[in-house]
Amino acid sequence: MSTIGEVDLYLFARGCHYEIYRILGAHPAERDGVKGTRFAVWAPHAKAVSLIADFNYWDGDVSPMHNTSGIWELFVPGIGPGEKYKFEVTFQNGARQLKSDPFAFFAEVRPCTASIVSDVDAHAWGDAAWMKRNKSLDRPMLIYEVHLGSWKNYGTEFPTYRELAVDLAAYCLKMGFTHVELLPVMEHPLDESWGYQVTGFYSTTSRHGTPADFQFFVDHLHQQGIGIILDWVPAHFPTDDYSLALFDGTALYEHPDPKKGFHPHWNTAIFNYGSKEVCNFLIGSALFWLDKMHIDGLRVDAVASLLYLDYGRKAGEWTPNPDGSNFNTDAIEFLKHLNAAVHERFPKALMIAEESSSFSGVTHSLQEGGLGFDLKWNMGWMNDALRYFCRDPLYRKFHQNELTFSLLYVFSERFMNVLSHDEVVHGKGSLLSKMPGPEWQKFANLRLLYSYAICQPGKKLLFMGGEIGQWSEWHCKGQIDWYLLQYPTHLGIQELVSQLNHFYLNHSALWERDFTWEGYEWIDFSNAEQSIISYLRKSPKENLVCIHNFTPEFHPCYFISLKGVRRVSQVFNTDDAKFGGSDQQNGAVEVSSGGFTIALAPLATMIFEVHFE
Repeated sequence: MSTIGEVDLYLFARGCHYEIYRILGAHPAERDGVKGTRFAVWAPHAKAVSLIADFNYWDGDVSPMHNTSGIWELFVPGIGPGEKYKFEVTFQNGARQLKSDPFAFFAEVRPCTASIVSDVDAHAWGDAAWMKRNKSLDRPMLIYEVHLGSWKNYGTEFPTYRELAVDLAAYCLKMGFTHVELLPVMEHPLDESWGYQVTGFYSTTSRHGTPADFQFFVDHLHQQGIGIILDWVPAHFPTDDYSLALFDGTALYEHPDPKKGFHPHWNTAIFNYGSKEVCNFLIGSALFWLDKMHIDGLRVDAVASLLYLDYGRKAGEWTPNPDGSNFNTDAIEFLKHLNAAVHERFPKALMIAEESSSFSGVTHSLQEGGLGFDLKWNMGWMNDALRYFCRDPLYRKFHQNELTFSLLYVFSERFMNVLSHDEVVHGKGSLLSKMPGPEWQKFANLRLLYSYAICQPGKKLLFMGGEIGQWSEWHCKGQIDWYLLQYPTHLGIQELVSQLNHFYLNHSALWERDFTWEGYEWIDFSNAEQSIISYLRKSPKENLVCIHNFTPEFHPCYFISLKGVRRVSQVFNTDDAKFGGSDQQNGAVEVSSGGFTIALAPLATMIFEVHFE
């Protein structure tokens, strides 16, 4: 007898069955007192579907499934978690194709591709206190971006979720990071894709353990007070035969028009955002990670590729809308539906857009006509900052606008300042190796870059390895070059990041008013000749003056023009000897009626707490 109810079918067809992962896939169940597993798969154009598994010796003639309005299902008694299975799908032309379960919670370790029955409801969660917290937008946010396979080598091909949980939580607490953002942990066939070519949108990758192991990972970090954000990839999927591509012999998950259904940059298929069932599949995936895995938010990958029909395409490779525009209206409606569904069911969840264009309203509410994301990666700030820092300090005075331009738009969206994995791969060099000058200047520039990022408006993200000043690019098959910490210069970078993070956490002026001019006030943005900028970061509790010197010149008497100052004290200095700097310090700061005078260290950020009359 069918277990797919009329309401289930109706909601799925409308694209709003928000717990579709409870219906489709493989679920341990009991019928008439008999324990077994219920299987269900959506394949509306298939001629027939059979379950093949360990129990029937992978024989497609043994366990045919029955069809209910395009959903094929079967209950098999006597099997449960751990059973390997696939679906043998017979196309209308009689061809047969073995397919993994799109809704599976677990899979074999690559290169094997069978799905595995798993019970994701068995974990006894201990993070109730964490789950009651306030939404993170109201608090400081320092994200440590991590690729689990290459963070630390434990002597095996891949570290396990459980050993990573303990070590990563301890490290984040030491370093002052509030969140971990994981490069995709959804199942994927190719290590070198870093998880961005997903075949299992509901499966934790088996490289590091079982779904229960991943739940332990999340639970442990939560109990240590650390949030978890997952990279999530609804923009495309690989064309492997065993996965979603031509799933029932037709373009089921992908758009049937190659101009909309194939991505020329990545050689991947693009989802059909005009299909309500496909959108339901994706929205269900997002909700699954928030529900069953207690994830705190999703960073949605490659949003720009969803927004534009001509993204990555030359003239003639895309079809404009009837009005001549290039917006992908189906994908835009999908993103709005996604954010509405997530925020309705998980109000504390963060939805973060990696969006590299100037599309307006990414973080504006749906009521205001926006896409409804909580945060947007500030790719413009990142590109400008790295372009500036790569320049010889001698020529930086000609490019002051690269420091100041982001302040023209920074409060138009809710932004996150990112120094991500994308900036330290594919020949771009590590952050340290990008820095110009002799070695002491490279390290001073890196300290300056990190402190400049912390002082700017917006939440923060740093990719692993940057906090110790790696010389080499990131490689997904290696690990962080932890051995560098035997050298004082690299240990100084790590100490700087740790103390800078904790300083940020303890000073509300750097985060309480991240998204409004009330928290930021220019003092001097026009000193291009000396390549120095200064500004106030403000909160009801405090006022901090942030001063950045982008040249190796020391200014023994640098005047900060700021009226009404009563008392000034230095509270942070990236030139401190403990960080590897030259240790130019300010004891008693000379205050006058028009401001105050300091000794401004070379290639440094100096922060002062200011009390006004």
